[in-house]
Amino acid sequence: MLARHQDPIVAVATAPGRGAVGIVRVSGKHLEPLVQALFARKLKAREATYLPFPDADGSPIDHGLALYFPAPHSFTGEDVLELQAHGGPVVLQLLVARCLQLAKTCLPGLRVAEPGEFSERAFLNDKIDLAQAEAIADLIDASTEAAARSASRSLAGDFSREVHTLRDALIHLRMLVEATLDFPEEEIDFLQKADAQGQLDRLRQQLQQVMQRARQGALLREGIKVVIAGQPNAGKSSLLNALAGAELAIVTPIAGTTRDVVQQTIQIEGVPLHIIDTAGLREGDDVDQVEQIGIERAWGQIEQADAVLFLHDLTRLQQPDYAQADADIAHTLQQRLPAGVPVIDLLNKADAASAATDATGLVLSAKTGEGLQTLRQRLLHEAGWQQAPEGLFIARERHVQALQRVSEHLTWAHEHLQAQAQSLDLLAEELRQAQNSLGEITGEFSADDLLGVIFSKFCIGK
Repeated sequence: MLARHQDPIVAVATAPGRGAVGIVRVSGKHLEPLVQALFARKLKAREATYLPFPDADGSPIDHGLALYFPAPHSFTGEDVLELQAHGGPVVLQLLVARCLQLAKTCLPGLRVAEPGEFSERAFLNDKIDLAQAEAIADLIDASTEAAARSASRSLAGDFSREVHTLRDALIHLRMLVEATLDFPEEEIDFLQKADAQGQLDRLRQQLQQVMQRARQGALLREGIKVVIAGQPNAGKSSLLNALAGAELAIVTPIAGTTRDVVQQTIQIEGVPLHIIDTAGLREGDDVDQVEQIGIERAWGQIEQADAVLFLHDLTRLQQPDYAQADADIAHTLQQRLPAGVPVIDLLNKADAASAATDATGLVLSAKTGEGLQTLRQRLLHEAGWQQAPEGLFIARERHVQALQRVSEHLTWAHEHLQAQAQSLDLLAEELRQAQNSLGEITGEFSADDLLGVIFSKFCIGK
């Protein structure tokens, strides 16, 4: 544990701005002297007490509730003092300043907490594991009801229990292989009698199930970035407005109306989709400097997309110059998009098209809403979403990557087990690496720099 983790810390634990209630939180070892200095009295453990919060001259800064949680029965595992006052930013800062002032004589070393430091203390004091700590931030940041409920399950330990079940099975198999290495004359029969192959197969099957749920949980948290692309006046802004259910983008028949990126997050079955409208893609002498900048930004967004909606105007598909421009865009998309990014062809303005077309794609009308529900389901399909099973937990991309590394190590372990005696030492190493990768999820095996990155993204009061 680093030296800074020994310091007592204080911070405002509620969101910035005005509110009915605001909370100042103090955490550290032996807070009784600070409590006595603040209130000239002791507080009963885990019991809310209404009293004035006095300033240095004895006048009240505010009246509110004080709660004292002696270690280890607190969120951080240390002594914790919470002051619940009226939620004005000036009042809360005055309370923080008063705590820091008193601490000079009764609680040396008290300082303002760094982002995420309260949750970091809880992790370091074994009150929560790393996956649960991340779930706190995910619950706060949840943009959909499904994401919030899933984050709550992770915070309660559902995801961690899945990981621990995998870890326990892996440890059992590791002990079997390590013991076999100590008795080489018995190795093949011993492994066969213990059904090492069956244990490994069951472990890999369980891992695949957890990986599938983790991918779904990561999708709930991260969502996908969907960019609408196409020529000017194909209906991109109208499609954004239709999907969002609001007039977010300006719609006119003038080419080049959209000159910058317009973004809106929507949700489909609880999955957040970050829909981005971009400037119309075109070339020519009549493209002014401002529109050209918008087109360059459009391509920048397209190259970072998880999926691209390539919008075609049904009313102009028969025009040779329009069809050629669409073909040019399609060719450029193929060159500039990373492999695996889906491009969904949409044939817009079905309400105004006068003739049938042999073009392939999803027919819709951003104006009337025709085809929009089919498009929503297509987007979920391209994202890899499946109907959320009961009890889905939230997950992060780093969790998915860690599980993928576990899968790769277990695949190699399977190969080495097939080779039996010739590769038992390599089998043991792959199982060890698999366990390390699992440990990264819950923090049982984690580099200090990884912890720093994770907790630095929290708000100050967490």
